[in-house]
Amino acid sequence: MPWLTPDAHTEQVEAARDIVLRRLDRSAAPRAALAQLLERKEVDPVVAQEVLDRLEAAGVIDDAAYAARLARTRFAEKGAARRAIAEELRRKGLGEGHIRAALEQIDGEDEAAAALALARKRLAVSRGLEPTVRRRRALAALGRKGYSASVAAGAVERALAEE
Repeated sequence: MPWLTPDAHTEQVEAARDIVLRRLDRSAAPRAALAQLLERKEVDPVVAQEVLDRLEAAGVIDDAAYAARLARTRFAEKGAARRAIAEELRRKGLGEGHIRAALEQIDGEDEAAAALALARKRLAVSRGLEPTVRRRRALAALGRKGYSASVAAGAVERALAEE
């Protein structure tokens, strides 16, 4: 970029910043997603790096807070297991440190309770079916939410025992 005048560089930085801020107006996003956005918009990589660094230093971009918020909402609203949440955070480009920290807010007991609640719900809607079909469907539902086979089996067996 040595051929750019200071004014041209400033204009590029402002344009890139506007792209990022417009995107963040819709919803929070991790730095990796914003970097991909700037790349798709063909922003100079040096300018993109500068803009993202500035916004991160100002606290506008905060991957740790984003990861923690996403983990809380996916667990509370969708009943997703830690494993599924971690995979989603990886797909969004978050680092392992942020993922680990975000998942620390969900402990094994919370996850087991959520699995049991989901098992109860799945078994309730399949009451008229054969026991093997009910068990299989409940286990499949828990598996799709990211629960391990052992957690899913324990939750389904406990929910069946409660009936």
